[in-house]
Order: sequence, then structure tokens, then C-alpha cells
Amino acid sequence: MIADGAASGTLEEPQVEAMFDRIAGVYDLMNSLMTAGLHHRWRRRAVDLARVGPGDCALDVASGTGDLAIELASRVGGAGSVIGSDFSEQMLERARVKAPNLEWQQANALQLPYETDRFDAVTVGFGARNFSELDRGLAEMVRVVRPGGRVVVLEITTPTRPPLSSFFRLWFDRLVPLIGRIAGDPDAYSYLPSSVRRFPDARTLASRLSEAGLTDVAYLLTAGGIIAIHSGTKPEA
Repeated sequence: MIADGAASGTLEEPQVEAMFDRIAGVYDLMNSLMTAGLHHRWRRRAVDLARVGPGDCALDVASGTGDLAIELASRVGGAGSVIGSDFSEQMLERARVKAPNLEWQQANALQLPYETDRFDAVTVGFGARNFSELDRGLAEMVRVVRPGGRVVVLEITTPTRPPLSSFFRLWFDRLVPLIGRIAGDPDAYSYLPSSVRRFPDARTLASRLSEAGLTDVAYLLTAGGIIAIHSGTKPEA
């Protein structure tokens, strides 16, 4: 049953795709409610770490409704290009309404349909925890970025120090599922806190990015330790 998998944070890939198709219509509203609108600030910081500029080419993986890709596009300008990819067509439909001038493509993050060394930067915002095989998804991001290019991962992480750890448990384990029931999809918003809990902590994710082939891997914690933004560089050949 989907409810069982949602509770453990381990849905099969087709179930995750179906879940995001279902919640596409309320996704932006729920993001703003759950983060008090701060998710836009975190995305801007992630794009700062991507270090893209006018004329660059960037890819946003698991792009959802496109906010991170749109921020990338504001940095690369008209001379640059940005692709937002996601496996949920319903999410991409919302992205196309927001930014019809950008390129939105349905794609699986574990098997990206792009040539090796193509992009100046590759990002993922709040989507890496949905990769059914995290290391494979990270390896694909590294594959398609050019040598010297940047990979950035923006994700929720679990704080370990009180009082924030206590607040986090209350918010994610109690209030987020309640909001999900009000929004009409309790399974999706039971899956969210469970998927965060099973995702690697910031230090472990940094190691996984290094193992995927990046150098200069670093991360910063913000929002009191709830949000981690990792970045690294693909070595020059």
C-alpha cells in the first residue's frame, strides 16, 4: 500500500512519480506554508554556489514546479540556457506556466538523457531524497556537468541539537502530516518527514558527493540546521 511506504519514506519510483503528479496543484502553496516562504531564499543561496553567469548552460534535476531553474535562468540571462527536468509531467506543467520561455523536459534523474560534460552547473533542490538510488543519481549529475563545473544539492536535513531538534520533530512528524490531511493527500505529507529522516546527514552526504567524483566538496547549514546546501566541483580532465 502507498500509505505503508509513505510512512517509511521508501516508496517505489512509480509511486513517487504518481504522488508528485497528485500534489502538483498544491505543491507551491504547501512549500510556502511549510517554510514560511523562506524556500525562495534557500534556492537563491544554492544558485550562488552554482556560480553561473551570463551565457552559461545549467540543468536543474528533479525540478518540480521550476523555482530553482527559474532562479538559474535569472543568472545566465538571455545568452545562456537552462533545462528543468523532472519525472512528474504534472509538476512540469506548472513550471511551464510559470516560465514558458525555459526548456522543461520529463526525465529520470537516474538516467539523464544528456551528453557527458554538457552543463556548466547541475543543481537539485529538495529532490535528492526522492532518488530511489541516491549514489546513481549523484553520479549522473556529475557525469553531465563539465570539468570545472559545479554540482549543488539543496536539501532538508535533520537537526541534532535541542531545542531545534525538538521543534523539528514536532513540525515534521505532527504538523506536516496534519497539513497534508487538510490538503487532501495525507500519504504524500507522511512520506515527506520519513524521507527526510532516512536521508544521509550533511557530513555523510558530503562524503557521498566526493565518492561520486567531486572535489572541493563543502556544505553550509542554514535555518538553524534544518537546511543543508552542498556544493562541489568536477575535476578538470
